[in-house]
Amino acid sequence: MRARLALAASGTRYELREVRLSDKPMELLSASPKGTVPVLVTVNGAVIDESLAIMRWALTAQDPAGWLMRDDPALIASNDGMFKHHLDRYKYPERHGSAPATHRDGGLRILHDLDGRIAGAGQLCGPLPGLADAAIMPFVRQFAAVDRDWFDAQPLPSLKMWLAGHLASNLFEDIMLRAEPWSSGDQPIIVDRTDKGSPSGKPSHASPGIR
Repeated sequence: MRARLALAASGTRYELREVRLSDKPMELLSASPKGTVPVLVTVNGAVIDESLAIMRWALTAQDPAGWLMRDDPALIASNDGMFKHHLDRYKYPERHGSAPATHRDGGLRILHDLDGRIAGAGQLCGPLPGLADAAIMPFVRQFAAVDRDWFDAQPLPSLKMWLAGHLASNLFEDIMLRAEPWSSGDQPIIVDRTDKGSPSGKPSHASPGIR
């Protein structure tokens, strides 16, 4: 999700190949043997198989909204480390053999810190959205969705408003594309947020030569 956010914000045009992780195509494994998503293959054949690296690659090429000016590598590292640790064990306790309430409380403590930060600035790195917001928001969304009634009852007013604003944005709507799992030989689905013939960046079919 955060890779798609950065691709959309940067105006990067790309071919979308949705995959089912229970039935990974050989093309995915050939590009990235670890078999995780997302994986981006550039027109030069370089493979980027980490979502944050894809974000930085796209925004370094073009960053019309200035997202890179609103970055916080330490905050993102904390999210990708400790918060994700709690999120995974809260969301999938049977997979990790964990006590979900313990990790829910651990994640909540981190969210309280984010709430205070947003209360003072509006976003995570100032009044405008940036890379830090896009990198962290999808994980907060997952945490909130595990038990929505419980989350809604928590005193996190600024964080809740921040999350709702991102989820209601045109950018978020644009990245929530639904495509059938890709198979070799399928007609390419080209995502181009600036394509006037494809409103709001919705997938459009194109000839195989387009990248």
